[in-house]
Amino acid sequence: MKRKKKQAHSEEYWQEIFESIDMEYLPIQYMNKCIVSFDSGTVWEIDIKDSLTKQPVEDIEDTLGELFDEYEDEIVSLDFRMDMDSIKKDLSKRVAKFIKLNK
Repeated sequence: MKRKKKQAHSEEYWQEIFESIDMEYLPIQYMNKCIVSFDSGTVWEIDIKDSLTKQPVEDIEDTLGELFDEYEDEIVSLDFRMDMDSIKKDLSKRVAKFIKLNK
């Protein structure tokens, strides 16, 4: 049995993908934290779940957008940690509602 080779993508390929990410499409309300790594080796861990208890989603989105714009040339990676339990719970509710409405 042949194994598939992992395809290596160029930095330009990934840069195009990262530039196309729009914070409007990332569900802030389902995030636990965002870990930002910089080319200097510095790592910032942003506790989004805690921030959601103190400020509205829109303010957090604006702040993250400004941070990403300001440091885009220095950011090496972004790691979003999602609240999978909340995602599963909400999806289950929506699926159940959809099934009920489409009987």
